[in-house]
Amino acid sequence: METPVSEGLGSKRSLRKKSGQKNYDENLMDEFIEKHIGSAFRKIRTKEELEKETETEAMIALSLGFPIDALIEDEIKAGVVRELGGKEQNDYIVVRNHILSRWRSNVRIWLTKGQIKETVSNEYVHLLSAAYDFLLYNGYINFGVSPSFSSYLPEEATEGSVIIVGAGLAGLAAARQLLSFGFKVVVIEGRNRPGGRVYTQQMGKKDKCAAVDLGGSVITGIHANPLGVLARQLSIPLHKVRDNCPLYKPDGVLVKKEIDSRIETVFNKMLDKVNELRKIMGGFANHISLGSVLEKLRQLYAVARSPEERQLLEWHLANLEYANAGCLSDLSAAYWDQDDPYEMGGDHCFLAGGNWRLIKALSDGVPIIYGKTVDAIRYGIEGVEVVAGNQTFQADMVLCTVPLGVLKRKTIRFEPELPQRKLAAIDRLGFGLLNKVAMIFPRVFWGEELDTFGCLNETSDNRGEFFLFYSYHTVSGGPVLIALVAGEAAQTFERTDPSLLQHRVLSKLRGIYGPKGVDVPDPIQTICTRWGNDPLSYGSYSHVRVQSSGRDYDILAESVGNRLFFAGEATTRQYPATMHGAYLSGLREASRILRATRGRQNYFRRSVQRNVGPSSDQLADLFKWPDLVCGKFSFVFNPLTEDPKSMGLLRITFDNCKDDVRKVLEKNSDPLSNQPLQLYTTLSREQAHELQKVTGEEETKLVYLINNIGLKLMGANTLGNTYNSLVSSISNARRGQITAYTSRFPGMVDMFDSHCFMGKVATSPIVCTPDMLVLKKPSDLSPPLFFKLSFE
Repeated sequence: METPVSEGLGSKRSLRKKSGQKNYDENLMDEFIEKHIGSAFRKIRTKEELEKETETEAMIALSLGFPIDALIEDEIKAGVVRELGGKEQNDYIVVRNHILSRWRSNVRIWLTKGQIKETVSNEYVHLLSAAYDFLLYNGYINFGVSPSFSSYLPEEATEGSVIIVGAGLAGLAAARQLLSFGFKVVVIEGRNRPGGRVYTQQMGKKDKCAAVDLGGSVITGIHANPLGVLARQLSIPLHKVRDNCPLYKPDGVLVKKEIDSRIETVFNKMLDKVNELRKIMGGFANHISLGSVLEKLRQLYAVARSPEERQLLEWHLANLEYANAGCLSDLSAAYWDQDDPYEMGGDHCFLAGGNWRLIKALSDGVPIIYGKTVDAIRYGIEGVEVVAGNQTFQADMVLCTVPLGVLKRKTIRFEPELPQRKLAAIDRLGFGLLNKVAMIFPRVFWGEELDTFGCLNETSDNRGEFFLFYSYHTVSGGPVLIALVAGEAAQTFERTDPSLLQHRVLSKLRGIYGPKGVDVPDPIQTICTRWGNDPLSYGSYSHVRVQSSGRDYDILAESVGNRLFFAGEATTRQYPATMHGAYLSGLREASRILRATRGRQNYFRRSVQRNVGPSSDQLADLFKWPDLVCGKFSFVFNPLTEDPKSMGLLRITFDNCKDDVRKVLEKNSDPLSNQPLQLYTTLSREQAHELQKVTGEEETKLVYLINNIGLKLMGANTLGNTYNSLVSSISNARRGQITAYTSRFPGMVDMFDSHCFMGKVATSPIVCTPDMLVLKKPSDLSPPLFFKLSFE
């Protein structure tokens, strides 16, 4: 028997439906794509065809997380439209949905703007460009492993350099995206293989060989799932996990459907009751475990009183622990299911040949250094260093994708230490266990028609031991069964002799099939996983523990100083504990790194076109009403966000430069003339705070800006497209909010049109009457300012 150390990333949700789970038409999206999208792009279409196509495209976009009639937060931050609400936004949404649908109709082909222009009216070209760039750089289109993409990738790096720690799904997804954006990338991996907690191993002998997923296995919901996109690009078949899951008693007798259905209904009603109670209890529910509430409900309603009913209920509780990789006594009663609204729709699937086929394709062409365990990550204003043994790697930024279990053990030293809020979130979130026993047999003795079957256990203490079996004979290439071990049993499993475990699981199988006259042979090979003891994982996947919440996933995802970034399944609030969640987090961080590098929120790929910056009139209008003024330093920011990392513009005006100041400026900006000069740079709200705290004369602030923060100053004539987009984004945001107020107060239109209060109106009114409006300036950089506007 073999007992390798490996990791597992299982299905977050069980294959059996539970309370609150949505019902989907599993063929709906395929039908849309094949019947409505694949052949529908014709230049001449009737009005009815266009309306039907628009509706179809809206549903596809909805499945990908885009509202039908609104922008998502990232689109608003990127300034994709000049005015929020109204016709332009509606037109943008239609164009955006059209682009998403076009690419989803053939994910093997790189979708270009030129192809989209063929099916979009010329009057929407500006919206096409905004939508296309947003979708491209945020990983909604043209991502993945299609061989045809290679001709669209840059031949050489034009952006910064990034070190990625970990070659799991998150690290590989980010690496491929960053390479396509023009970054220099290197991945440092502690194992001798890619994939991390997604691990497929060959089992058996030459005549009986199979590929078995010892880590992440089930693609949980195929609709809109990026892993399904990868499978389509590679032409890999997917096998739908069939719903039939018979349950057997400890003595091997099949559980009758009537009692099975009745107890499952009781279990779902108990979960519904938990939902009702936590609404009543409010915040107090976060201090109580899901397990304690369920047990109180069982006692209160006296359900599952007979031994068989109690064992059936315990099976469902074990299934719940499997879904969350944690004991019910650890799960938060308030937030254990906070990600349910975001579940992927459609079938649960196995990938033919194992998930290593996705990993192999994702790692192809990515520079990976194997066998290097990272000891320390150092980050600062000048860049980052990653220490692995006696080697030190340097870059502009670092992306950390190690599992939450590794962060909890603090085996990687961060210098400086991570922010306290991030350390607290790491401590609060749970990271649990799911173990497996994989067996390859001489033949499929359990029947060709089953993908799953379950077994009840005698007591609650061992309810999770071999409670569920997966049959992989349809996709692995051999007669493979995998027995799952969840909850407290998964922890005991780590300390049990493998030969004893094999004996127990075979006894259970022979107890089921022996009375039917079916001989259960000894397995050709058996593998037991040990995820809890794996020093590169220390567990399986994350869950919301007592006193934690979904907010902690967001905190784990926060970057530090625009130098240190984080990805992985424990950094995604919507899709934690899933393979697709890990992959999507990698795409997310690649986009964030690009934004951080280019110093703006609305960004576009560099081109060979002439470097055209914002006009002097645009800059003058923008800085007519700055958000903050410190002497010669003027700051403007996007009023739609107060995120400390959000980028803005700084302008420094010097009428007369001292010789020492001139020397500093000429080293770090454009050549100076003897005329009064205005220099610009981008910086975050956080950096503005930092600069504001610097005491002394303006020369001191200037030196600190250049030497300590590391920013480069430029004249207006050389700002380039990066600054142009940031100026447009801030101006559009201001204009959108002004429009919102002038629509309610028509008498103010002329005042705003003359830019009388540009930039000052950005939050809800403090006082609002038919003839008076009092507004608060939304800046955390200076004391509040109040304006009282009266008109006839």
